[in-house]
Order: sequence, then C-alpha cells, then structure tokens
Amino acid sequence: MLTLAPDIEVLARFGRALADPIRCRILLTLRQAPAHPADLADALGISRTRLSNHLACLRDCGLVVAVPVGRRTRYELADPRLGHALDDLRTAVVAVEADRTCPGGDEKGCC
Repeated sequence: MLTLAPDIEVLARFGRALADPIRCRILLTLRQAPAHPADLADALGISRTRLSNHLACLRDCGLVVAVPVGRRTRYELADPRLGHALDDLRTAVVAVEADRTCPGGDEKGCC
C-alpha cells in the first residue's frame, strides 16, 4: 500500500535523489518519456548494474515507479508533476559564491 509522505520528508527525499548527477540524468530522461532499464543504461552510457542501483534509490525516494510490461519492467516518474518540478529546478537561479564556501567540495562531490 502506498502512503503519502509529509512535506518535509518529500523535500528530503527529493534532495537525496538530486544529490547524485546520474540520478539527476535519469530523472531528466524519464521526464521526457518512460523507459526500460536497458534503454536508460544505453542512453546514459552507464552499466546496467550501476543504473539498477540508482533506480533502486529513486524508487526508495518515491520519485519513480516500476511498471510491469509483459516480461519487462518500464520506469516512469511516480507523478507527472515531478517533471514540472524538475523543469522549475533546472531553470531556477542559484546564487553561488565564486570562492566556493565548502572547503574540499570537489573531493567530497558537493557544492
């Protein structure tokens, strides 16, 4: 049974999903159209194993769903409004300090 997450939890799940560039690319690809894992892996140029791990994270975050299609599984955004949210986030203006306020951000993969 699916349940609805409270507002803060939704934002935290969205943040976790967007924290990784590959997951961002998966979400942006699924924003355009649902896809099968093999097609996603080919389109993104990553291994199916790596893709599977990221899809599991996105499922756990509640952002994508797996839809059985015959013997295959297709992935799509859990809610069409997520596509609009991704578009809004992509076009939002983000103020970033030129000197990067997070020491060692490159090594940590943040900021």
